[in-house]
Amino acid sequence: MSTTTPTISPAPDTASGGSTPASTPYRWRWVVLAVVLAADVMDLMDSTIVNVAGPSIRRDLGGGTSTLQWLSAAYTLAFAVLLVTGARLGDIFGRRRLFLIGAAGFTAMSAACAAAPSPALEITFRALQGAFGALMIPQGFGMLREVIPESEMPKVFATFGPVMGLSAIAAPILAGVLIDANLWGTGWRLVFLINVPVGLFALITATRVLPRGASHPGVRLDVSGMLLVGLGLVAIVYPLIQGRQAGWPAWIFAMLAAGVALLVAFVAYERHRRESPLIEPSLLRNRTYVAGIAVGLALFATFGGLILTISLFAQLGEGFSPIHTGLTYVPMTVGMVIAMVASFALVGKLGRHLLHIGAALIGAGIITLALTASGAHHLDTLQLTPGLVLIGLGAGASFGQLFDFVLAGVSLDEVGSASGVLNAVQQLANALGVAVLGTVFFSRFGGLHLPTSALSETAWASLAPLALTALLVFKLPMRARQA
Repeated sequence: MSTTTPTISPAPDTASGGSTPASTPYRWRWVVLAVVLAADVMDLMDSTIVNVAGPSIRRDLGGGTSTLQWLSAAYTLAFAVLLVTGARLGDIFGRRRLFLIGAAGFTAMSAACAAAPSPALEITFRALQGAFGALMIPQGFGMLREVIPESEMPKVFATFGPVMGLSAIAAPILAGVLIDANLWGTGWRLVFLINVPVGLFALITATRVLPRGASHPGVRLDVSGMLLVGLGLVAIVYPLIQGRQAGWPAWIFAMLAAGVALLVAFVAYERHRRESPLIEPSLLRNRTYVAGIAVGLALFATFGGLILTISLFAQLGEGFSPIHTGLTYVPMTVGMVIAMVASFALVGKLGRHLLHIGAALIGAGIITLALTASGAHHLDTLQLTPGLVLIGLGAGASFGQLFDFVLAGVSLDEVGSASGVLNAVQQLANALGVAVLGTVFFSRFGGLHLPTSALSETAWASLAPLALTALLVFKLPMRARQA
């Protein structure tokens, strides 16, 4: 099917650093918003659909249980490592150029994921997909600020919420529908092929409407910092996923120790770097912000690991079809969206206590899941729903406001760097949660153990990082940062 692209005037040249004057707003600014939204939706869906598609991919391509963890962790780990670097590259070479490179690479890697003939190549393409996503996503908001007047920015934020919320609800359902439909015998491959037309739309339209933007070739890239943090994170996540399958040999623990040492070296290096650091050194000396990073790591790791565990239990343990699994997530995601919307009305009255309420709701949901699974031989969607609803409500209450509480302790000139690091931490936490809780799940899955036992014990284990979250919230400011 062919599409007709309207004739569009050249994108504004903002090389001087100024934005389009409010008196003559850029004609195609809402098309730019559509392009940025398309990119963000692709990233959101690709970071979640593999939770549903993973068992089908492994069944077709083969691989061990760690393959199911790597399908998710490879994407989010690569995304986390390169996210802050992607933003800096946009400053150096121009946001438009980096967005186009990222969108082209993301689309190509989506097609490569769909065509992968082996689990090793599938995981490799997933990592490259995450890397290109990290080049693409950070450029969006900066370009919107270039073409949309300040008076119209509330419309932008009002658009993002519903679109991303609906995408979060639709992603697992869409994955299940596409896999079960098995159109033209594609099966799970269609969950990646669906990105190709969306990516092509974003890419073709972007070449016509995105602002030229400013480049700053004088800004330097912190390559040493990127290598230290990248190697450190890989050295931690890899043994956590592979350790159980390898029988926990000595080299696994040596690699974990090396990863910790590399991260310590990264922090020391960044604290003393004066020119173009990957992270502003003052942020690493800000105890409130560091505590907020720890809150994000613990909270998002708990949630990310649980999401994968529930999908594995549903498909491998109970034999749910992909569409059945996708629909099982719906009560949780609806609760999450509702609580996220409500959190904006409640945060002014409750302050950081809202985060405690969110953690308590997640904890109540986890305990409900654990008790429901304990001693049971089988569970259906209806039995899983109460726990999932509580987890969704707690996640929505926490996720909707967490960043604003963490950013309340940083100065205005640090907000850009601080928020970029927080986004990277969110992706990293997901990879860590998948590595740790996925390993706990598989250690009790199979043999003499019932699948319900694996779910129950993994749920109990997830309470540990959640308890840490609740304690660390006390280190955050009582009031969130205002817009």
